[in-house]
Amino acid sequence: MDRMLFVNLPVADLEASRRFYTGLGFGVNEMFSDDRCACVVVSDAIFVMLLDRDRFADFTDRPTADPTASTGVVNCLSADSRDEVDALVASAEAHGGRSGRTFADGPMYGRSFDDPDGHVWEVLHMELAGVP
Repeated sequence: MDRMLFVNLPVADLEASRRFYTGLGFGVNEMFSDDRCACVVVSDAIFVMLLDRDRFADFTDRPTADPTASTGVVNCLSADSRDEVDALVASAEAHGGRSGRTFADGPMYGRSFDDPDGHVWEVLHMELAGVP
């Protein structure tokens, strides 16, 4: 069985978050979206569920974290090239995100950004040519 990944994120302003993620070039599956959530389609197997904070709280008995105050998870997306890494981070900045750190380590090159709610994303290119 091929597994799918659903990343659930609490957001303060659903429409602003929806605009941010569609601004990055991702689509929205309207069948799984409503006035309290949006299903962002990153790939055939990766989805980001943007949930208003009250809706997010329906899924857990724990307090909802404030991603602007601490980092609980770093989501990482692969990229086909260094240029794609840079382009996605530039798009994030252009749509209300904030760029983070840049790193290069051997065959890896990556950059990070925060979405408008403070959720951290990395974009990573791994040069695999010649790597066993």
